[in-house]
Amino acid sequence: MAKSTVKSSPKTLDIIKNDPWLKDYEAAIVGRHRHAEDKIAELTQNGKCSLSDFASGYLYFGLHRTATGWVFREWAPHATEIYLIGDFNDWKESPKYQLKRIKDTGNWEIKLRGKALKHGDLYKLKIHWEGGCGERIPAWCRRVVQDEQTKIFSAQVWAPEQPYVWKKKTFRPNTAPLLIYECHIGMAQDAEKVGSYNEFRENVLPRIAADGYNCIQIMAIQEHPYYGSFGYHVSSFFAASSRFGTPEELKQLIDEAHKRGIAVIMDIVHSHAVKNEVEGLGNFAGDPCQYFYSGGRREHPAWDSLCFDYGKNEIMHFLLSNCKFWLDEYHFDGFRFDGVTSMLYYSHGLGEAFCNYGDYFNGHEDDNAICYLTLANVLIHEVNPKAITIAEEVSGMPGLAAPFKSGGYGFDYRMAMNIPDYWIKTIKEKKDEDWKPSSMFWEVTNRRADEKTISYCESHDQAIIFRLIDADMYWHFKKGDENYAVERGIALHKMIRLLTASTINGGYLNFMGNEFGHPEWIDFPREGNGWSHKYARRQWNLVDNKELCYHYLGDFDKAMLDIIGKEKNIQKSPVTEIWHNDGDQVLAYSRNDLIFVFNFSYARSYTDYGFMVPQGAYDVVLNTDAPAFGGHGLNDDSLRHLTNFDPLLARDGKGWLKLYLPARSAMVLRRAQEDKKTENE
Repeated sequence: MAKSTVKSSPKTLDIIKNDPWLKDYEAAIVGRHRHAEDKIAELTQNGKCSLSDFASGYLYFGLHRTATGWVFREWAPHATEIYLIGDFNDWKESPKYQLKRIKDTGNWEIKLRGKALKHGDLYKLKIHWEGGCGERIPAWCRRVVQDEQTKIFSAQVWAPEQPYVWKKKTFRPNTAPLLIYECHIGMAQDAEKVGSYNEFRENVLPRIAADGYNCIQIMAIQEHPYYGSFGYHVSSFFAASSRFGTPEELKQLIDEAHKRGIAVIMDIVHSHAVKNEVEGLGNFAGDPCQYFYSGGRREHPAWDSLCFDYGKNEIMHFLLSNCKFWLDEYHFDGFRFDGVTSMLYYSHGLGEAFCNYGDYFNGHEDDNAICYLTLANVLIHEVNPKAITIAEEVSGMPGLAAPFKSGGYGFDYRMAMNIPDYWIKTIKEKKDEDWKPSSMFWEVTNRRADEKTISYCESHDQAIIFRLIDADMYWHFKKGDENYAVERGIALHKMIRLLTASTINGGYLNFMGNEFGHPEWIDFPREGNGWSHKYARRQWNLVDNKELCYHYLGDFDKAMLDIIGKEKNIQKSPVTEIWHNDGDQVLAYSRNDLIFVFNFSYARSYTDYGFMVPQGAYDVVLNTDAPAFGGHGLNDDSLRHLTNFDPLLARDGKGWLKLYLPARSAMVLRRAQEDKKTENE
């Protein structure tokens, strides 16, 4: 493992060179950069060890087998006594299972013989402190289970005789481009229940591979007491949720994904933690602020959760070790960091407008959290240079997805959260005739030139198809029985997805089922719905049923990804606008040899609509109006389109490409390769 190197900040960082408007805030940007450099130097003892060496706490803390038995360690500086209690001692305190404080530290330790514990035993810590005591689940434990009858959570000794043997030893993600399938293991099946890692591997993974996605982003992996939290109220940060199966079954899922060429990243939640004390870290050893900020900053005002104190080296150690653990132990290929906006600002971004650059450098930012995020990215790429990191961030903080050496925070990508918000707002508030192609094009291409983004039109908390069609999905989605609302919804769903996916500068994301227009919003089991799983599942039978319209959307998504995925590094090619006319509601742009043409008018079709493009022949490679995708087939897509000669354009090597553009449709054309070869010769 290479050691972390620390370099002094250059006079002018690249992110400032790339964006002169940041010059006025150079002192703040350089200050944050040096803060991270200084922290790396501190944690690595000025380079005597690597950041990866520092972030190996999971190899020390928690429960481990040794050559002669077991060793268990925990960080609990305010504890006065700690006991292991569990199946092995009838859940009672006993001297044999009493931990000892390691001299001059806040750490506690116990060493046990091999027969003292066995695989599958349930256990907890009984912690005493000045003025009280309580049962706690160890902070570093790797396995937590819930009793079905009592609903009580306990840690579990997990030491199978045969550890999982990885079949795919090495893996390199395909990011040219990155096509992400966001998913949730528990709701990934038709049955009204919680799904498993094995069911996902056997039933869903083949679908994802067949559809052309090269990455899955799994939600709700870290253990969380309340299933309905969608995995965002984490209690045990090192434990893969046992409600979906065993650690070996998760490893097998990841191994199988890698064999299929699919990268696996996880939603990692370091922005906050569940408030629970018995199951979580809320009051671990008599100190409510052992892991969290004190005073008014301890509780998140909107999420009913607790906020980590990123200024403590012990918390830096805990969270950085958590990042390395998932890479090392489970072979995850990276992370999508949840709630980054909440981490960056003292206000958590609540009530902030972020209208100008000054809003990012006004002293309202949490420099400790910024430092942590920066170090997390440095660490992750030190452990695995090909790892993927994505920031879920809505404020637009400059430099978030710029390299650390350039003065950024080091994320590989940031979520383009403006795009789904734009589509929902447009669908809700604008009449069809008021949809403006110029506005759409600006929205999907509005990003910083030096930062890659993940574009998406909906994720797990949006449902575009239901907003477009509403209840008619229940009554008119059978082929031959479509009404106007259904035809409109199907057409716009395809166009919105094509416009979003084809303009990426980094990657594209879809939540499972949305590709075929899965109906309704997600609603996890809760008291208000009678603890029903009806809306916390995916009805794959809908897309499999060729008598329903869902397969049109699923087939279109597959065809769309086939074109985008095979256009190697399409995300790096310029998106060049050819034409837009808001009155006609027509938009055209090019990427490499591909031309994308949209007619958003609901009533007007255009004959011989012309665009100035490089001379040559063009073939239709995708058409949203094709009958195979639920369209009317008003074009003959087998025809080759030739540009018309114009002496005024010929000197620039261009001609007129004239097309028939049916209302509410889009097509993709590719320039004939023989024309490109002739031009190059």
